[in-house]
Amino acid sequence: MPFDFDHCPDRRSTESFKWKLFNEDVLPMWVADMDFLAPPAVMEALHRRVDHGIFGYAMESEELKLVIVDRMHRLYNWQINPEDLVFTPGVVAGFNLAAQMFSGSSQEILIQTPVYPPFLRAPSCAGLKRVDSPLVHNQDGSYSIDTTGFTKQVSPSTAMFILCNPHNPVGRVFTGEELEEMAQACLSNGTVICSDEIHCDFIFSGHKHIPIASLSPEIAQNAITLMAPSKTFNIAGLDFAFAIIQNPELRSRFRNSCRGLTGGTNMMGQIAAKAAFEKGEEWLKECIAYLESNRDYLVKFIQSELPALKTSCPEATYLAWIDCRGLGLDEPPSDFFLREGKVALNAGEEFGHGGEGFVRLNFGCPRSFLEDGLNRMARAIKG
Repeated sequence: MPFDFDHCPDRRSTESFKWKLFNEDVLPMWVADMDFLAPPAVMEALHRRVDHGIFGYAMESEELKLVIVDRMHRLYNWQINPEDLVFTPGVVAGFNLAAQMFSGSSQEILIQTPVYPPFLRAPSCAGLKRVDSPLVHNQDGSYSIDTTGFTKQVSPSTAMFILCNPHNPVGRVFTGEELEEMAQACLSNGTVICSDEIHCDFIFSGHKHIPIASLSPEIAQNAITLMAPSKTFNIAGLDFAFAIIQNPELRSRFRNSCRGLTGGTNMMGQIAAKAAFEKGEEWLKECIAYLESNRDYLVKFIQSELPALKTSCPEATYLAWIDCRGLGLDEPPSDFFLREGKVALNAGEEFGHGGEGFVRLNFGCPRSFLEDGLNRMARAIKG
């Protein structure tokens, strides 16, 4: 069944954070929120639930847990149990809850920069010290792990390592060998791994996502894996995610870290998640193909029309990480493109060390939006 990814209904007339933050003459290509309709199966399930008319407090759906268990086995040959699952309002809430497990200690949290901005704030929110392990920026624009440096930085003082895989914003899908090296360094020091894998469904040709906890039972006992249907099926506003924690003691500590501050998940989020996981695979398959085509168009456009900019070809996600340092600007490039091109991009400096001079662009949109945005950037540079 063909799905329409070429058209987007007006979003300015809704409460969209993405579309209402800026003036109407600005094209928003920043926050990781796709401009695609959710799968029909999701909308049908939500309509049925709305027609019921009563919206009381929701329990954690045992049916949804079984669907997730089946999904992990089918996609990754990873055997988990329903009791391993903890529902959360979102992945950001998830890794902040994980950080809170160590609140009040003098320990550290390790992250790899540049990285999704909420990672940078999680340690301080828990009263912990943040330690950065910068990714290596290679000459071809790609990124890799400084394995020697990473191993040295993981110490008995490192309470937790927050991994982002697939990586936002650099678009890497870490290999099994890379994951194994990081996991072993953490195991050797008693460091808990908290892995944000929210973009795990957006994997492009030639790459494969491997949940770090699926590598071995030993690693699984030391890991908290965070996933969600929110990015995958464009239902982020429904506030539903889940943690997979196979170690009972770690799972109990994670639940207790809520301290009464986080309640249950959104009822409609659970309804949408179940429908998406059960009946959204064809939609997702076509969506990934569309995104991969957008990615290829973007990379070729930058190479041919914007030679002062550089970007690697993302292996996953719908986010491009663009090096604008060749423009020689005396201001953040996001400010320049907003003012001169009327296109809103994420500021690279918000992603921590190594983000200065970069922007992040969301190509999860109709091709016409992408063409417009890139042409606006081209005109700003030429002007």
